[in-house]
Amino acid sequence: MSKAEQRAQMINGTGFIAALDQSGGSTPKALALYGVESSDYSSDEEMFGEIQKMRARIILADDFTKDKVIGAILFERTLGEEIEGRKVADYLWSVEGIVPFLKIDKGLEEQANGVQVMKPIPGLAETLAKADGVFGTKERSVIHEANADGIAAVVAQQFDVAREVTDAGMVPIVEPEVNIHSQTKAEAEEILKAEILKNLDQLAEGQEVMLKLTIPTKANLYDALADHPRVLRVVALSGGYSTEQACDLLGQNGKMIASFSRALTEGLSKQQSDAEFNAALGGNIDKIYKASV
Repeated sequence: MSKAEQRAQMINGTGFIAALDQSGGSTPKALALYGVESSDYSSDEEMFGEIQKMRARIILADDFTKDKVIGAILFERTLGEEIEGRKVADYLWSVEGIVPFLKIDKGLEEQANGVQVMKPIPGLAETLAKADGVFGTKERSVIHEANADGIAAVVAQQFDVAREVTDAGMVPIVEPEVNIHSQTKAEAEEILKAEILKNLDQLAEGQEVMLKLTIPTKANLYDALADHPRVLRVVALSGGYSTEQACDLLGQNGKMIASFSRALTEGLSKQQSDAEFNAALGGNIDKIYKASV
């Protein structure tokens, strides 16, 4: 695996990053949307088995190629799974030419100061050390209100984790999501931008991050972040918007590309034939690609 090739793809690649990192908390909801009810599995093992089949079906689909999908974010458990006899991360890069990332956060603390910071991430050094073939990580917090102290705490924690990831030779995707339903979304985004810029300026030479942000209320608000020398790329999360809405809003932001999860899988169902599934997924990939370029 060439880190230099993967880095070049992240900087210059045309397309988007697929978020295939549904975790224990979000898997039941993702499966229900996919037509797999909780009564269809009787244990966590079976539940994760179902989501892995869904992920494999997406990765093996005709339109899921590096021409439009330049990277993919995986759940930690997925690293141990295989597609066509290869570990998933190895399959993505060696066969598909798609750069693999790993979701490392362990969920969110209760809301305080209008935000939810990440729970502690025990054993992070060990997780990073054994993440074979993975280029980078992703870690998510959530901002609900334009609370300056809360937002500063979220960003400081994100960058503390980011430094640990860069020290391990990987590139972190810093994800301080702003809730799309927040009454103070636009104000929160202005505060967030300032805090991120402050923290970016404190990174050392050679420390690089990517940013995964909610599509801003004010178009192109994050251009200065995209232009920062410590930032490889700014990607957008769909945040609960429909595929259509997310793509429309993303299209107004020239320096962001997509990293959608729910919007990527919208309209997919276990019950579809492969032809129906591939057509639905291909339509989503096409829309998200066009919005990203």
